[in-house]
Amino acid sequence: MKRPIQIAQALFLLITLLTACAAPPPPQAEAVGASAPAPVVAAVAPETNLTDGCVENYDPSNDYFPQKTEVTHSDSFAVEYHNHYKIVTVNNPWQGAQESFQYILVQCGTPVPDGIEGAVIQVPVTSIVALSTTYLPHLVSLGLTDRLVGLDSLLWTTTPEIVARIEAGELAEVGSGSAVNVEQLLEMEPGLVMAYGIGVPEYDAHPLLIEAGIPVALNGDFVEQDPLGRTEWMKFIAFFFNKEGEADTLFKGTVDSYTATAALAAGVTSRPTVFLSSVYDGTWWMPGGDSFTARLLADAGADYLWADSADVGSDPVDFETVFEKAGNADFWLNPDNAFWNTPADVLQSDERYSEFAAVAAGQLYNNNAQVSANGGNAFYESGAAHPEVVLMDLVKILHPDLLPDHELVYYKVVE
Repeated sequence: MKRPIQIAQALFLLITLLTACAAPPPPQAEAVGASAPAPVVAAVAPETNLTDGCVENYDPSNDYFPQKTEVTHSDSFAVEYHNHYKIVTVNNPWQGAQESFQYILVQCGTPVPDGIEGAVIQVPVTSIVALSTTYLPHLVSLGLTDRLVGLDSLLWTTTPEIVARIEAGELAEVGSGSAVNVEQLLEMEPGLVMAYGIGVPEYDAHPLLIEAGIPVALNGDFVEQDPLGRTEWMKFIAFFFNKEGEADTLFKGTVDSYTATAALAAGVTSRPTVFLSSVYDGTWWMPGGDSFTARLLADAGADYLWADSADVGSDPVDFETVFEKAGNADFWLNPDNAFWNTPADVLQSDERYSEFAAVAAGQLYNNNAQVSANGGNAFYESGAAHPEVVLMDLVKILHPDLLPDHELVYYKVVE
């Protein structure tokens, strides 16, 4: 049997050992040449979106998209933000589409979320191929000119910054539609190909690109009939580069300018009559009253003679019907012939055009003030991105006293 003093000594020794294990070690002098253990650095939440590079120290509690935007003027696409990824949905990729497309844009350096359907694309995208010229002005405005590595064709763009890159031999031509060069794109390995679809597989590029595993996103800007809705697709492009902050500021400026000009025209007491287009292959294709151009004319203070048509496209009309309705119209705009620069050009197409009052009065305005040597028209490129400027042109033509200092950008009189 152990004596009490021995038991007490044993207990004291046990307590001392336990305390030594639990207590932190005493500070020691740093050994010469020894490296201190690396401190654990907490991931810092970014204050702005990462537009270059990837996350290096991922923290699931951080919001990696502090600069967000809302889609306010378009019903054709939407965005849903999560801490490290965005879900972008294109629900109207082409007119009458019965399918939608969903893209999971994951901040690079963070994990791909599970259980979400959609094409996964790492953002910010480092390189892009554009299969439509309408994307190019937005790339320039967002400061992304250097990310562009290829185009469907090198012939048609009128955007100066892109033309300069073409002339410097910096951009590849990859084709479009079902003729897109898949092998070339596989070699280029772009971060994204931005394309459009019409819903006909034998003509569309995206089925081939998806099958080849090339990251592709469908841009449906051309289905928009609201001029500001079409411009808002700038935000769609911005999603892929984390450029929401810049896109929001640019779009707000466009909305403010467009709204101010429309407010000027809304107060006019007289609305001049207007008709559009011209004969093509025996048929006069007149834009419907719900079309993109008809919306612009309404905001410019025009009385568009086909405004009662509910079509968003163009209606086939014969020459006689147009003349009966628009023979005495005040203005003829957008004849859809880039080569009409003088009255002689007009009459060479059809001598009957001389019978229209607008031609006799010198009130025929063509939207071909900026046409490249290859026939590319800035009206359909930068004009789609800047409807506020197109609207100012139209107001200047129809109600010149409202904007006395504005000089036409996209239009010129045929004289």
